[in-house]
Amino acid sequence: MKRSLSILFMAVVMILGMSTTATATTTTNTTVTALVAAQDEPETVETVSFHQELKKRFIEGGPLFMSIVLVCLILGLAIAIERIIYLNLSTTNSKKLAADVEEALKSGGIEAAKDVCRNTKGPVASIYYQGLDRADESVEAAEKAVVAYGGVQMGQLEKNVSWVSLFIALAPMLGFMGTVIGMIKSFDSIAEAGTMEPALVATGIKVALLTTVFGLIVAIILQIFYNYIVAKIDSIVNDMEDASITLIDILVDYKNGKL
Repeated sequence: MKRSLSILFMAVVMILGMSTTATATTTTNTTVTALVAAQDEPETVETVSFHQELKKRFIEGGPLFMSIVLVCLILGLAIAIERIIYLNLSTTNSKKLAADVEEALKSGGIEAAKDVCRNTKGPVASIYYQGLDRADESVEAAEKAVVAYGGVQMGQLEKNVSWVSLFIALAPMLGFMGTVIGMIKSFDSIAEAGTMEPALVATGIKVALLTTVFGLIVAIILQIFYNYIVAKIDSIVNDMEDASITLIDILVDYKNGKL
């Protein structure tokens, strides 16, 4: 009887042991499968677009100085784009114009050459017209008219360009001012709290530096447009000077009967 009970007890222990082992094995296999599946699954990384990040940083920078910097960017770009359009429309093929004026002088005289200038856009054609309008008096009078009206046309080319340079200087200065004010607020927060907590300093410094970053970005963008405008003006002015010399030479030949 005792032997039967012993055998029965051993059988129960063995069954329980096998059940526990099977359960542990199943759990282990499940865990391994889950880990493998997790490794096989692609990582989902939340991506933020450049526009969203820029908008977020702009809001964090504070409405006061960031709005002023944004106004500088909008006004500066508006003036720069207007100047670029005007300068491109003011570009003239001066060699072709000089050839047409010379041909008109040969065939129809001063009035025919003036008609050519009237039908041509740009400051070079306007200068040619002013010189031809004084050609009946003398070559010297025509030369003086060309020089005087050349200065007027140069002023028209450079109109409002100084505002772009103003916004280039103003944007980073406003950013620096926002940085200084943000630093002052950070020290005020430290003084009120009575302790040097990193969170108080970090938040204020981050807001302060954002104004500087955006001010520098605005200045860089406007500086690129400004340099293009200045280079375009220099090119047109050089073309005007060369065309003026060519016109005087044509008028001298016309007066001397060489045309």
